[in-house]
Amino acid sequence: MKTGFSVRKFHGIGWLTLGFYIYLYLPIVALVVFSFNASPSATVWDHFSLLWYARVWHNEALRDAALNSIGIAVIAALGAALLATIAALAVTRGGKPGQARYAQGLIMLPLVVPEIVIAVAMLGFFSAIGLSLGLGNLIIAHIVFCIPFAFLPVRARLQDMDNKLEQAAMDLYADEWSAFRYVTLPLLMPGIVSGLMLAFVVSLDNFVISVLIAQAGSTTLPIFIFGLMRMGVTPDVNAASTIILVVSVALVAIANLINRPKHA
Repeated sequence: MKTGFSVRKFHGIGWLTLGFYIYLYLPIVALVVFSFNASPSATVWDHFSLLWYARVWHNEALRDAALNSIGIAVIAALGAALLATIAALAVTRGGKPGQARYAQGLIMLPLVVPEIVIAVAMLGFFSAIGLSLGLGNLIIAHIVFCIPFAFLPVRARLQDMDNKLEQAAMDLYADEWSAFRYVTLPLLMPGIVSGLMLAFVVSLDNFVISVLIAQAGSTTLPIFIFGLMRMGVTPDVNAASTIILVVSVALVAIANLINRPKHA
């Protein structure tokens, strides 16, 4: 009896995979560990301390940058989730299959095109139309970039849904809006919330688009941390980076749990 392809046939593949993960995640582990280092050196361990987290908390400029990032991420995530939901409904429920594939390809384009290209294109567009809204420019750019990340969970949720539920509601004399509001939307909500969280994380962590689009007074947390790193990697940089890492991992984990398919 023939069996499928298995990577276990290749000797040493397990060790190679382990080495890859160590290479990938060891720097992140080191960053987190040294964020609790009492020594001002970023490479020499002294003893455990929360000193650098206290310094991050009392750094007014860093707090302002963090508030900017959170505000931008919240608005960008809400905008991206709304537009992504509309786009997912249009692609999944409306139009011809061929047209839907082209539309989906356009929506997913920011995932394929290098981020620097999107940033330069947005900067050129804003300059061409003379748009100068401060944080508004950055929010618009973040919404555009975050739409594909919000689109994927919503589309996946829609594809797993049974249209017969809506049809049953309309058979019971519900109009299309009522069927959508009371049947489709509640079933779709886990995908929307998951996409919103992913969009929030992507916006919060974004550096390339932010550094090119941001105007005076629009400094975000990644830009601020990059400015600190010009003087070298210090424990307070490690602490700020660890906070972003923990928030991002937590939100992505929650998003995956929310949108996890439920098996009967």
